[in-house]
Amino acid sequence: MKFSLEWLKYFLETDASVSDIAAALNRIGHEVEGIEDPADKLEGFRVAKVLTAAKHPDADKLQVLTVDTGEGDPLQVVCGAPNARAGMKGVLGLPGAVVPANGMELRKSAIRGVESNGMMCSVRELELGDEHDGIIELPEDATVGQTFAEYHDASPVFDVAITPNRPDCMGVQGIARDLAAAGLGTYLPVEATAIAASGECSVEIRTDDPEGCPAFYGRVIRGVDNTKPSPEWMQRRLIAAGQRPISALVDVTNYLMLAFGRPAHVYDLAKLTGAVVARRATIGETVEALNEKTYTLDDSMTVIADDKGVHDIAGIMGGEHSGATEGTTDVLLEIAYFDPERIGVTGRKLGLASDARTRFERGVDPEFLDDGLAILTELILKTCGGEATEVVRAGTPPSEAKTIKFDPRLTERLGALGVAQEEQRAILEALDFRVADDWTVSCPPRRHDIEGPADLVEEVVRIHGIDEVKSTPLPRRPGVALPTATPLQQRERKLRRAAAARGLNEAITWSFLPTSEAEHFADGAELWVLENPISEDMKAMRPSLIPGLLSAAKRNADRGADGARLFEIGRRYFRGKDGASDEKPTLGVVLSGEKTPRGWDSGKAAKFDAYDAKAEAVALLEAAGVPVGNLMVMGEAGDQFHPGQSATLRLGPKNILARFGAIHPNTLKAFDIDGPVMAVEIFLDAILAKKGGGFARAAYSPPALQAITRDFAFLVPAELAAGELVKAVRGAAKKAIVDARVFDVFAGQGVPEGKKSVAVEVVLQPSEKSFTDEEIKAISDNIVRNAAKQGAELRG
Repeated sequence: MKFSLEWLKYFLETDASVSDIAAALNRIGHEVEGIEDPADKLEGFRVAKVLTAAKHPDADKLQVLTVDTGEGDPLQVVCGAPNARAGMKGVLGLPGAVVPANGMELRKSAIRGVESNGMMCSVRELELGDEHDGIIELPEDATVGQTFAEYHDASPVFDVAITPNRPDCMGVQGIARDLAAAGLGTYLPVEATAIAASGECSVEIRTDDPEGCPAFYGRVIRGVDNTKPSPEWMQRRLIAAGQRPISALVDVTNYLMLAFGRPAHVYDLAKLTGAVVARRATIGETVEALNEKTYTLDDSMTVIADDKGVHDIAGIMGGEHSGATEGTTDVLLEIAYFDPERIGVTGRKLGLASDARTRFERGVDPEFLDDGLAILTELILKTCGGEATEVVRAGTPPSEAKTIKFDPRLTERLGALGVAQEEQRAILEALDFRVADDWTVSCPPRRHDIEGPADLVEEVVRIHGIDEVKSTPLPRRPGVALPTATPLQQRERKLRRAAAARGLNEAITWSFLPTSEAEHFADGAELWVLENPISEDMKAMRPSLIPGLLSAAKRNADRGADGARLFEIGRRYFRGKDGASDEKPTLGVVLSGEKTPRGWDSGKAAKFDAYDAKAEAVALLEAAGVPVGNLMVMGEAGDQFHPGQSATLRLGPKNILARFGAIHPNTLKAFDIDGPVMAVEIFLDAILAKKGGGFARAAYSPPALQAITRDFAFLVPAELAAGELVKAVRGAAKKAIVDARVFDVFAGQGVPEGKKSVAVEVVLQPSEKSFTDEEIKAISDNIVRNAAKQGAELRG
């Protein structure tokens, strides 16, 4: 939220500097994200007087001005504004000044052959509004030569992050109240002025949805003039807050929201028919909102409507066809209290965000209806004129004060601060809490975040000074500290390092998915679907890490990345047998795009294939401590994978440790990503922990004797997986054979049909003495026999 120092001082009498205010805001829990001084943007711009204005000798629409800057000789400036004339005062940008609107640096130049020493500026060029038909005209009492920043009373602007639990500070008034409680000045409350009513309200106002809209207040003002701009002081404050002045009526409602944290709405009375009612929408009902988009509603949403239809998505955004225009003369003012939960759900369903929604879904002050309507009415009457009717009040806001029995000793016990009871009472009362003699505390209804004594401790501690809480180290046991990471945490750390070492980039994706994407990877399991999601597109808890990684790969591809090697370690979520949440630790990998770029030596760019996915799966499983030599490669990777280019890795036929392979074309189409894309998913919960042993590695002892190698060429059935053959070979002499790998596969001329030739290199490692010829022959015979069990025969 942005606000200027000048605006803050409307609610806070203080002599504190900008830096002191920023430090105090940070100290009491309102993080200052930035401070911007508009005077910096206006450096190089001065109040100047036009002495003469003559027609440009070579351009019909340009004039050559002689301008007095208050010092030195007058300057010659070429200007194209139609209102430029001798005797007027305006704003001159000198050479070297930078125009705020477009970043252009002014310099001495020749325009159509005539020298120009700067530029006379318009409102839009200085980002003071949208007017650009002519240059700024200043009053006669403007001092020539004065910097425009000083003349304009440019005030520093604070950009403050308001936490979601403090909607009472989403107006400048709330910020000022907190600063005053922190001792930075005196709070200046704004008293609502009683409005002299001119007759009864001609519009029936009621609420037919007391749950969604407990209170709906309104009144009519007739005879307004919306052609006048809002006051200069109001526009200045709105611009500081990042709002664009639009019209007097719109500016007044925006001012009320930003100053007091209270959204309100103004309807053109001529565009309303019959009673104005807060009610539930009907299924399929539509409304065109102020953002010129049409929204389809359902019966869970609260709306403001008349006899003809919906005019307002309650608490979120008004309708396009009932808003005030320059021709508006009679208006209906609306100020209401809406149920925060209902507003949040409606906003997420419609995917519609607004400043009003942000405030209503967090909770506005239910007691500020009458005062808010009175302040709004007074501002409109002063700005636009007119006569106001009586107020119509439909419903009652939930304004009953919450009471909490508080023990001031709790502050030291929970907050580690010894604060005198008198100071605690003063802090709470400065924040508008009422404290009885027995320390029964009544909370202001606007403080929706206060639920118990611990919250009152927080209020005392943050105002007294959370920086005064002493740092106290936790007690330590004597001796060497014991490891604190669990075996699973240690495994995840090891896998994270191993994945990064293999050239994979870690991604962190949402644990929530669109329901359609989650169902695509659910494999029949029951999904966890949230009742109160961040948005409708993030409603289901992920049953797999692959969808999030696919979306990340697509974003990279859409932005021109040639390839993506992504991994993530996180949790998959399922419903347990008893309905409880079941979280499963998982590692996911996605390989997409180019594996290697095109080059003179390799030709075209190479794509990833299923063997690349298998290599990643095996390497990461090995890093996790899995005996990869015992892995079984089997099918059933899932419908999301290509059936002929995917598999599972198992220890035993039922214990699935991982699945890998090419993503199915249907899955790629569902995620709108070009293929081929490879994926790996390792189920960390299925990896059994090692039994016994310490955290230290065994000492490395290199073999004393030289290893020997033997090559075997087998004819095997064409459908036999090479891995099964290698496993059989390894099992022939487990102590002697330290490695076995395939180095050649051939099918074709010289190989019988239905067969293939697989060549395996076997490494034999003697331990205490060298192998004899008889021992080597015995091992070789065992290798051939084991291979024969897989249908292999030694080639002659």
